[in-house]
Amino acid sequence: MKTLKFKLYEHKRNKYLKRSINVAGVIYNHCIALHKRYYRMFGKHLNCAKLQSHIAKLRKRNSFWQSVGSQAVQDICQRIEKAYQLFFKHNKKGVRPPGFKKVKKYKSFTLKQAGYKFLGGNRVKIGSRVYQFWKSREIEGTVKTLTIKRTPLGELFMVLVVDDGGIPEVEIKTGKIAGFDFGLKTFLTCSDGTKIESPQFFKQSLNAIKKASKQHSKKLKASSNRERARKNLVRKHEDISNCRRDWFWNLAHELTDKFDILCFETLNLKGMQRLWGRKISDLAFGEFLQILEWVAKKKNKLVVFINQWYPSSKTCASCGHVLEELDLSMREWRCPYCQSVNARDENASQVIEMVGASTIGLGDVSRATPAIAV
Repeated sequence: MKTLKFKLYEHKRNKYLKRSINVAGVIYNHCIALHKRYYRMFGKHLNCAKLQSHIAKLRKRNSFWQSVGSQAVQDICQRIEKAYQLFFKHNKKGVRPPGFKKVKKYKSFTLKQAGYKFLGGNRVKIGSRVYQFWKSREIEGTVKTLTIKRTPLGELFMVLVVDDGGIPEVEIKTGKIAGFDFGLKTFLTCSDGTKIESPQFFKQSLNAIKKASKQHSKKLKASSNRERARKNLVRKHEDISNCRRDWFWNLAHELTDKFDILCFETLNLKGMQRLWGRKISDLAFGEFLQILEWVAKKKNKLVVFINQWYPSSKTCASCGHVLEELDLSMREWRCPYCQSVNARDENASQVIEMVGASTIGLGDVSRATPAIAV
């Protein structure tokens, strides 16, 4: 399975797709209200099949609701059901139940087996109307779902989930393993001594963001000038996000081409967010790991995670001695057992590589650093 994203041409008929997204938002809020009312009356969860049957009857009497396909309505009910199941399973971990959403901010609707048809070239028929899209690549495989997404700027994108038969990319075997340590000053420190600095795109654009936000707050509410200022602010945030994602994709391909096995430490992102706030959001470690895992899977490479509580920074990479305490401000320390001087991040990356290799029972893959014992 893979996901393809195409931008739809700007056209006056796009208003029908935007109206369908609004209708999907109305139906979503109605379903949430039914769930809450059913629980108040009977003290039980509303079954997905009953909800779909009820909404289907309402659609027959409401012409406005018929502007979005029945497949999209079924998908809304299924997504609400999935959200409630996750809430029942993980409510003790802080997971909240699905709630109401503003219709204007509702983003998408999804069609599965029916409701769309590709007409060749860059044309697609959705409902009874034909739309054109920027065909940046060929659509190879069987299309499973089609999703129309609306961005905060009002632009429309078509997202396809395609079954490509699971054909992997051409494999490049290097026979190497490496450990990586995330940092605040250095984005990644590799066990072979390489350091990768983060461009920190949000920090670079902070002054422009502040200026655009100030201009937006000055405008009169519900005025066209305020809407224009809002779009300008959203556009700047999207530029930052796009630049960051492009850098992540390039870095993921570079690392997977260089190493066969990549070892990382599991991160407590929520805890890091509480401590360092905006800097963690700018570095976006979680987003990078998602992209890296996807690229590694396509190239048949392996990403290994070690326990976040393993004392990688306090363990000496030369002899395996573990310090009792190591302050965060100490960037370099001397091992009291073997007297070797360890740079904090480089030492941690080497230990992460060693632990990752032992976790998978490494056999014939060579390490980027000499073998060490603990």
